[in-house]
Amino acid sequence: MGIDSEWMIQHPERFLSMDQCPYPSYSFSGENLSSDPNIVIQIEDHYFDRTDAAVVFKRQNRNSGEVKYIYHGNDGTTMPWNDTAQLNYLNPGVREAVIQTILEVARRFPIIRFDAAMTLAKKHYQRLWFPQPGTGGAIPSRSEHAMTMEAFDRAMPVEFWREVVDRAAVEAPDTLLLAEAFWLMEGYFVRTLGMHRVYNSAFMNMLRNEDNAGYRKLIRNTLEFEPEILKRYVNFMNNPDERTAVDQFGKGDKYFGICMVMATMPGLPMLGHGQIEGFSEKYGMEFRKAYWDEQVDHDMVARHEWEIFPLLHKRQLFAGVENFNLFDFVTPGGGVNENIYAYSNHAGHDSGLVIYNNNFGSTEGWIHFSIPQTRKSGHNKRIEQLPIDKALFLPADREAFIIFRDQVTRLQYLRPLSELLDRGFFFKLRGYEYHAFLDFRVVHNDAFHDYSSLYSFIGHQGVPDMEQATGELVLRPIHEPYRAIINPGYLEYLARKYTGDSKTDALDTGEIHTKVEQLLNGAALKTPVHTNLGELRDTISNLFLTGLTLQGTVHNVNMPGSKKLKGMIDYILDPLLESKANRFTLLTWAICSQLGKISGNESYADYSIAWLDDWQLTKPLAEVLRSVTSSEEEVQNQLLLLRLGISQQDWYDRARKTPLAEIFKAWFTDPEIQSFLRVNRYKEVLWYNRETFEQFAWWMLITPITKMLADPTADRSRFTEMMLNLYEITSALRKAEKKSGYQFEKLINLTTS
Repeated sequence: MGIDSEWMIQHPERFLSMDQCPYPSYSFSGENLSSDPNIVIQIEDHYFDRTDAAVVFKRQNRNSGEVKYIYHGNDGTTMPWNDTAQLNYLNPGVREAVIQTILEVARRFPIIRFDAAMTLAKKHYQRLWFPQPGTGGAIPSRSEHAMTMEAFDRAMPVEFWREVVDRAAVEAPDTLLLAEAFWLMEGYFVRTLGMHRVYNSAFMNMLRNEDNAGYRKLIRNTLEFEPEILKRYVNFMNNPDERTAVDQFGKGDKYFGICMVMATMPGLPMLGHGQIEGFSEKYGMEFRKAYWDEQVDHDMVARHEWEIFPLLHKRQLFAGVENFNLFDFVTPGGGVNENIYAYSNHAGHDSGLVIYNNNFGSTEGWIHFSIPQTRKSGHNKRIEQLPIDKALFLPADREAFIIFRDQVTRLQYLRPLSELLDRGFFFKLRGYEYHAFLDFRVVHNDAFHDYSSLYSFIGHQGVPDMEQATGELVLRPIHEPYRAIINPGYLEYLARKYTGDSKTDALDTGEIHTKVEQLLNGAALKTPVHTNLGELRDTISNLFLTGLTLQGTVHNVNMPGSKKLKGMIDYILDPLLESKANRFTLLTWAICSQLGKISGNESYADYSIAWLDDWQLTKPLAEVLRSVTSSEEEVQNQLLLLRLGISQQDWYDRARKTPLAEIFKAWFTDPEIQSFLRVNRYKEVLWYNRETFEQFAWWMLITPITKMLADPTADRSRFTEMMLNLYEITSALRKAEKKSGYQFEKLINLTTS
């Protein structure tokens, strides 16, 4: 109780006290802390000024003159708690008064937390306050109050907490009783005393210190003796009495690995104040506000939101022990790596498998059979050990595969069930690496899914989407040669080598022809061929080589006396010189724009877009673009430009027969072009984006120039005329842009009237 509590004023007999001060050196001349005018309460002077700690404080009745020296609460580990007074639990009236108070609170609240509850367990209460003769006692001056165990048991025949739990079960059955119990008494509190939940300080301390063998042994022994105990633990990484979570565990993978374990172990996870925000200040219960001016670590909050919170929403899967299984992680040498926490659980139709390496070293190995543990069936108990397939409720189907998802990375994985049945799960883990695998489902090979070949292709690595990976496997004959061209390293090498050149050397020219030929041969396996592949190879190769040397070629254009020359060349080339993204998209367009011809269909431009989607050819370009720009917006712009460059690649040829106004009208009513221009309505007016419009206008100029230069049958004498004509068209578009004030309907009127 508090030293100024109502009981201290009205019932001093309920407390452990002495008539004489236990130490002559104690003095009590400080402030009176009592709110009652008849009672004086004083803390010992040295405790009051924080220079020493006393075990008692002074209570004096002004009316009777009676003086009592009452003991502070004390757990015998550091120093007495100077704001508390210790009740005498050997007094049956005290025990009943406390129980009545607990029940009164329990009728009002759904949860009660009992602070330092282990100090009231019989063996510790005797050790602290009524030590057995000859033991010395844990608290100064209490050895003179020694009691034999027999006498103590007569005074307190039943464990106090057992009585509390039994009474609450009858009189307040809907209240959860939560005990803070240390000194390795967690199991005793839930097993013998019946407490609903108990703090599990071992979780924090042993995982922080990486005493992994010790903590795994604790879990293993609990599972073998009584698994239900795990369900009653409250696991935490900090509390008000401990250093903050980031102080103990940091902010990296170790913190999040242990936090994931906390969120997925049976029992109850408890997050401390400021833990998610990454606060470092250790706060006290007496604090009214924080003293440090700390800012929320938004990256840490976001990582909790991505990795931890979804697991907390799956507590119905992880909280129970009926289907919980702990596994040994067996290394290739046959030993058990005690640093690895691997366990599974199951509820309803859901299974989960969690694995975490609580050590900085890398490792690899298998999990196959669970450790032995007690299972209940009615009133019967048996020791059971399960293989991983049964622990996850998977069928013993050797023809099947399983697909599952990692909540941490969101990647999906594939395993043949035959491998699980024979050897279990294999993992390679970096230091402090962690995974939470969910959404297990069983699949079989069929006409649309060759999981056998897919597993041979991806092995144990994860993929973003298994259906997409299945499609990529089917397209492997196309993707492998395509990626041999469209990849960051190769494009970077060519771009660096041929900046400013107007011709490629024979070696690179031959290599390009070979790579394009391999691409077309792969494509021929996936679609009927109605064209000459040799001619198509030359066409695509020429386009690519022209795009590669475009800067040097345009610089060599001879237009004597033309005042427009410099402005036109700068306009054409600057975007290529200033942006690798533009250059790499142009080279990809050179490869993709003619692939539709492989079918021999006259409307190859439209079919090229179909091949682009069906053959998933934009993904490699996106990877290339992300290697040269950090802007995802720019990546998406370039991917859309690629599509527009293919679908609109013959616009200049059509312009010879069709008025430009009709072509412009077709452009600006095209949904994909409108999307690229970011057409949007604001206050009843349609607007478009200036930057993307200028990018589109340049793109509609550069692709026909590249196409004309790559055509060996084209009349080169007309190239200068074509460039000037395209430049004039582009200039007209840019003038209309300025006049439109970026209003889309005005732009259409200006370009189509």
